[in-house]
Amino acid sequence: MHYGEKASEMKTSSHSDPIKMITSDEMRALEQEAIASGRVTGLELMERAGKSVVEAIFEQRPTLAKGKHRAVVLCGPGNNGGDGFVVARLLKEAEWGVDLFMFGSAAALPVDARTNYERWAVLGDVADIGQASQFDYAECDLVVDALFGIGLTRPITAPVLRELFEILSHADRLVCVAIDVPSGLDGDTGLLPEAGVSLRADLTVTFHAYKPCHLIESGAAPVGDTVVKDIGL
Repeated sequence: MHYGEKASEMKTSSHSDPIKMITSDEMRALEQEAIASGRVTGLELMERAGKSVVEAIFEQRPTLAKGKHRAVVLCGPGNNGGDGFVVARLLKEAEWGVDLFMFGSAAALPVDARTNYERWAVLGDVADIGQASQFDYAECDLVVDALFGIGLTRPITAPVLRELFEILSHADRLVCVAIDVPSGLDGDTGLLPEAGVSLRADLTVTFHAYKPCHLIESGAAPVGDTVVKDIGL
């Protein structure tokens, strides 16, 4: 599949160039085609994505690029969580303090995400997501949301996540960065599934092109500022 055949375009009054937008299904197809063609492996894409998130954080929040800081990384059960393990490792290598909480089982992770889980586990602990609600965020500068990506369409109903999202919504000092979309938000509609909740982001880092939720007015508040990063697709 060629990007030009599938991507939508949207113009804004402040740009003369069109803004490229792609749906969740189209993005997955692009990734699958790139991997099937041999141009890139899934593990390489995950590394590029994680590196791009860290770059965007330092570019968009320059104070975080200086000195040592503390981050909490929230990883989910899929490849979005795999991106989060990469982010955690790169921040740790930059001499940040990093606490990582995982929702789901490591044994059930997709193969590339499991590889990055294992790479992280050499450097730091993986705590159960239930412990994240008891964490003291007073000394924390950054929360990275790598729980769920663009493919989530069902509502988040797990009490442990709903409690955590509520706690983080009142942590005004924290910068919350979402990978692809804030967890709980439908990437194609910009809406919450019925009875669902979403983690509100100050900054969202997405890949290759905007997804509909980044440009639809109803999704503007939860996504915060949105940065598109090229990962070589």
